Amino acid sequence: MSASAAKVSKKDLNSNHDGADETSEKEQQEAIEHIDEVQNEIDRLNEQASEEILKVEQKYNKLRQPFFQKRSELIAKIPNFWVTTFVNHPQVSALLGEEDEEALHYLSRVEVTEFEDIKSGYRIDFYFDENPYFENKVLSKEFHLNESGDPSSKSTEIKWKSGKDLTKRSSQTQNKAGRKRQHEEPESFFTWFTDHADAGADELGEVIKDDIWPNPLQYYLVPDMDDEEGEGDDDEEDEEGLEDIDEEGDEDGEDDDDEDGEDGEDEDGEDE
Repeated sequence: MSASAAKVSKKDLNSNHDGADETSEKEQQEAIEHIDEVQNEIDRLNEQASEEILKVEQKYNKLRQPFFQKRSELIAKIPNFWVTTFVNHPQVSALLGEEDEEALHYLSRVEVTEFEDIKSGYRIDFYFDENPYFENKVLSKEFHLNESGDPSSKSTEIKWKSGKDLTKRSSQTQNKAGRKRQHEEPESFFTWFTDHADAGADELGEVIKDDIWPNPLQYYLVPDMDDEEGEGDDDEEDEEGLEDIDEEGDEDGEDDDDEDGEDGEDEDGEDE
């Protein structure tokens, strides 16, 4: 094969390869356009599904209301139900100082209300009996999502009685603890009512709405770990006591056997 023939052959091969690449790119572009069309259909169905799901949630949210009301009436018959529930919840209890718990002993009812369209937000109401900490009968916090999707929150202003503001007391306690290198009390639970910095990521509000409110009884009935540990210690002490008794019994038995043996030897000696 001549050099010129070889060049022509190589050129033809390159030309064919370029044509294949152009065809491949064209097919890929068409495939991408078709994928985009299909994805638009999927997105349309997802939007439709969201609307249908919202309607179902709104329907069943209304159906739940009489049962929530009945549950609240029954809970009212149990003293300290809500403070016990909060103390037993791992995330909420981490936010409670000793004085917060004392104040929450006056908490008689909790209600969570989702707004009618559900997506726009919810409100949590805390009902209190007469107490030495604040004048309010009800403390509320609302969470809103506006049309542009920006979250916001607002809450009741707490009317603290003289010298009873737990939010100020907790900061003072933390300062003292920091100076003395002691264990720091958590920030007061009640500072949550004044914290609107990040309404879209309010963990406490979401925990109460999505975890506690659907079934508070499961947290009220959580066994007290201290009591369980105490019972375990008692059981261990009882077992140790029984073991000591058994050991003493064995020792007494051995002593009796030794005495019987000695008596038998003395009698044999006398007979001789």
